[in-house]
Amino acid sequence: MNIGSPPGIAPNVARRAVEWWLDLQSGDITDSQRRAFECWRAEHADHDRAWRHIQSVSQRLQMVNESPAARAALTRPRSPARRAGVKALVLLFFAGGTAWLARDQIAWRGWNADLRTSTGEQRNVTLADGTRLMLNTASAVDVRFSDTERRIVLLRGEIMVITGHDDGPAPRPFVAQTAQGVSIPLGTRFSLRQEDSTTRLDVYEGAVKVEPGRAPGVSKVVRAGERMRFTATQIMPIEPASADTAAWTQGMLVASNMRLADFLSELGRYRDGYVRCDPSIADFRLSGTYPLSDTDRVLNTLASTLSVEVEYITRYWVTVKPARS
Repeated sequence: MNIGSPPGIAPNVARRAVEWWLDLQSGDITDSQRRAFECWRAEHADHDRAWRHIQSVSQRLQMVNESPAARAALTRPRSPARRAGVKALVLLFFAGGTAWLARDQIAWRGWNADLRTSTGEQRNVTLADGTRLMLNTASAVDVRFSDTERRIVLLRGEIMVITGHDDGPAPRPFVAQTAQGVSIPLGTRFSLRQEDSTTRLDVYEGAVKVEPGRAPGVSKVVRAGERMRFTATQIMPIEPASADTAAWTQGMLVASNMRLADFLSELGRYRDGYVRCDPSIADFRLSGTYPLSDTDRVLNTLASTLSVEVEYITRYWVTVKPARS
């Protein structure tokens, strides 16, 4: 859905519209304040356009209010911190910046997939041919087995695959498909992760042949201990794979001198809502092994081991910022 800002609205008008929206949402507005709002709205056509856009955004969020982040945005702000957080959310919407809700939007796609997990959930599945799949958080897979092919389609998220053997008279090839192309395992254990515009492949055993979807004749074999990303048209250079990457299959997140911003981005995949890292501490480094089953505990651990403070504006909006001196 497109909820970007209407053209020609000045930033100060957008901010004022947001402020009025917050006042009206609070339920504490007085009659004189309501009259002032009506005067402001009638004062200029852009004021009215800005207000109608805010209402449109609110209505669209109401339509998808099963999303925890949407529920958080629509909850009446009652404290200054919560008010500031909700204001930030609505300003993001007004600017057309919906990245904070991207994971929830992606989750709506693939809701009718053959196999799927919700945020924070992991699932093990054995297919008819003996292939074992493990779906990571917020993942979706279609299974398309036919008389001539065994194909799985990763619609979103991340999977670990241990391929089975087809015992029929005419063994069918196994194909793992993503938005960017196909990966053809050659008796192997590997993981696929669907990123924004790329697929990331990590091979732990055997080998996998990669064929981008819109680059005829282009292919590359990735072997055990190697990682590669590819787009629909391009294969990127091979890198070493790290065993730490597969720690999620054991319910853990392993950090080895990882940037705090990158760590929080990865941790955020396992919880509803948004985890924000203050830019001033983005380059802090940390190492350790953290349980994915309790992300609040992990955040509290950061507060006790690093010079940071964890602020819960809502359950679904968390900011990690410098500790107060």
